[in-house]
Amino acid sequence: MEIKEIIVVEGKDDTIAIKRAVNADTIETNGSAISEETLRRIQHAQEKRGVIVFTDPDYPGRRIRAIIEEHIPGVKHAFLPKEKCIAENGKGVGIEHASDEDLREALKNVYTPLREKPAKEEITMGDLMDARLIGHPSAKNRRIRLGEILNIGMTNGKQLHKRLMMFQISYEQFIQAVAQIDQEEQNE
Repeated sequence: MEIKEIIVVEGKDDTIAIKRAVNADTIETNGSAISEETLRRIQHAQEKRGVIVFTDPDYPGRRIRAIIEEHIPGVKHAFLPKEKCIAENGKGVGIEHASDEDLREALKNVYTPLREKPAKEEITMGDLMDARLIGHPSAKNRRIRLGEILNIGMTNGKQLHKRLMMFQISYEQFIQAVAQIDQEEQNE
């Protein structure tokens, strides 16, 4: 599998894992304190070939993703759920621990956010409350599962609405994913 865009990862181990799974070039952020120089390199890559941000499913990874998104609008995003990124010894989370197959699958399901606001808000904050994704004791676990089903990553309550709109998740996709979560909870 060959990837045209340049993949932004956190470090050398991530680059090794990506190159093992696919034919692609990477830019390493070397931690969550992204330098101005690194942001310029990512901006240049975005202009020339496009960029896919593929960071770890943890707080530093989400922080890096947010910084890049803020400075370089229109980058694409690949996500893996946390349980597919846990080290064999159980100590550590990162895309470098994911299987080649899981990395390829995540890169097939890349999202490109909208550059401008959608004309109509398909999924409202009320829908998120009704689906027990915000303001409910099990909301966090339901958001984690929703992120896995829709391949949009883990979010907090505020980020969820923004990400659903940014990645143009339809109301139908949303309802199907929520129904799947409800079904899974009933079967527990």
